[in-house]
Amino acid sequence: MNISTENFTTPAASTNSTTDISLLNSLEMCMFGICFLSGLPTHSYIIWLIVTGTGSGVASEFFFLNLSVCEIGNCINAVFGLLSYFSSLFNILTNFVQGLCITGRPLFQCLMCVERYLAVVHPVTFLKFKPLRYRVICCTIAWIITLGSCLFCIFILVSVNRDAFVWFFSTMFLLYFSIQLFCLVAVLRALKQSGPGERRREREDENRMKRRAFFLILITTVTMSIQNVPFTITGLYVILTKQDVDDYWLPAFICYVLTGFLQPFLYLQRTGKLFRLCSS
Repeated sequence: MNISTENFTTPAASTNSTTDISLLNSLEMCMFGICFLSGLPTHSYIIWLIVTGTGSGVASEFFFLNLSVCEIGNCINAVFGLLSYFSSLFNILTNFVQGLCITGRPLFQCLMCVERYLAVVHPVTFLKFKPLRYRVICCTIAWIITLGSCLFCIFILVSVNRDAFVWFFSTMFLLYFSIQLFCLVAVLRALKQSGPGERRREREDENRMKRRAFFLILITTVTMSIQNVPFTITGLYVILTKQDVDDYWLPAFICYVLTGFLQPFLYLQRTGKLFRLCSS
């Protein structure tokens, strides 16, 4: 759920540990603290709800379950980000877990969007691949890709190649955003179409399902845009201007952390557990 602003600059710069904490560094540390203190209990609670069957069941919420596991890894990365201010020994762990931020979260969000797209546009195919084993296969592949991204982040740290790193996460964003945008447009087109021989009640139920899928994909796409577009723009700006300043990354980092709370908020609201969690 977090991406250190220092880790998105030159890896050589991120290895320089200092105890001189500036105002912007203090703000970043506060974001790390918010990410860990709010994200860890929230996603742990969501995982418990899914596993115990409080929601729609493990099978239907399997992608969200893996997304919450990935977000817990991001919360742990927030702790590493805090500790890296005081010891450079944590920089390697921070860069490794950073692959969860770049690839893990957007990849599982894409899987959720593709699932909704199939349910609305290709319902026969969706029913064919609805069993849990197909979701397990997809998530296994997603975790392998995420692990590869983590290893690549370590490789970038060793090779000290900032430009390659910036182009890497920019390409990841464009790829995942294109997939989500395609699902969004396809579901929107399906909403405008209705079967000629359908009954009015059946048509209303189908349109209600399509609208729900559309708004879910829309919210996920907007969330992903807010959390990744600032990083992409900042990265391209740094490459073109050759000005590598840590302060440039802070607004993008704040956007990434804050948008991470939207998905769990919507899930808790949908399951009716939001107000119970707030009262607790």
